[in-house]
Amino acid sequence: MKGHGPLAGIRVIEIAGIGPAPFCGMLLADLGADVVVVDRPAPSPDAIDLGSASILDRGKRFVHLDLKQPDSVATVLDLIEHCDALIEGMRPGVMERLGLGPEPCLARNPALVFGRMTGWGQDGPLAQAAGHDINYIALSGALWYAGQPGSPPVAPPSLVGDLGGGALYLAVGLLAAILSARATGRGQVVDAAIVDGSAHLMNLLLSLKAAGHFVSDRGRSILDGPHWYATYRCADDRFVSVGSLEPRFYALLREKLGLGDDPDFTDGYDPARWPDLTRRFEALFRQRTREEWSALLEGSDACFAPVLDPDEAASHPHIAARQIYRSINGVAQTVPAPRFSKTPPAISSSRSADAHQPGSIVTEWRGC
Repeated sequence: MKGHGPLAGIRVIEIAGIGPAPFCGMLLADLGADVVVVDRPAPSPDAIDLGSASILDRGKRFVHLDLKQPDSVATVLDLIEHCDALIEGMRPGVMERLGLGPEPCLARNPALVFGRMTGWGQDGPLAQAAGHDINYIALSGALWYAGQPGSPPVAPPSLVGDLGGGALYLAVGLLAAILSARATGRGQVVDAAIVDGSAHLMNLLLSLKAAGHFVSDRGRSILDGPHWYATYRCADDRFVSVGSLEPRFYALLREKLGLGDDPDFTDGYDPARWPDLTRRFEALFRQRTREEWSALLEGSDACFAPVLDPDEAASHPHIAARQIYRSINGVAQTVPAPRFSKTPPAISSSRSADAHQPGSIVTEWRGC
């Protein structure tokens, strides 16, 4: 199947799973890769059946195979012989027990990139333990700053771990290994663990910590404590965000809020004063609605944005101008990212109800 986008011509086998592995497959399909999912004959009891609403299935082709049957394993190996990469998100050892571990797959296709997506990684004391996004980022340190003093940390569901520290790192690893394989003819295993990726995401904050701008106590660092870097409730019980980190942006925010001459706000970088100034900001922002604050602050260098739910975001003038949200077959979803000037991706429809025949795909790939 010919794709559109910078990854056109890349062929990927995805072993059906949940969470970050299929998200990685969707990302590659969005960018033009031909992604074929080896799906179960019947839905997994652990999976949430999304049917035609599954955005992660868009742009992919599906074959139904029972991997507990030897002939199905042989069929997958036939597919592997002609593809660039494989994605799997099983617990360590499961693919080996099925006869589809790295050794037989790389023996069949020495240039194969074997992508493994797990929470804890392929080895280590916790490798066989169950877990989810919140557990992985809790252990890696990435969850620590997601909260205020006296309150438990709260992170956006699945974004930091499963997707940021997992799916995106797997995608980068696969593409890097494919480039290496095309240069050397030798494939390899990519061990993408969410605990690794989410820890790697901490390097910017660790740099700030080493330079003295971040401390271990929540609410006392420049990105998690100041009154000028927070969200506030408005008169209509909606919310706004301000992020006036730099002094000139903070000065503009004070000016627009009518606080330019207020000596209490002159020094906004003293952590000891942040709790009191935050309370004053809370009272101030409660005096107007979100839309009134947007009219005053949005588009300025005060570093402001309203806090929108996904439905509101889709209709915001900036989001709408960039056409970030679209409805396909009645399902609201976001378009591929990033954007490419020469090889723009074409968003594909959601999963087809029809399964493809593995033999026809093998024949097609063999002819490429």
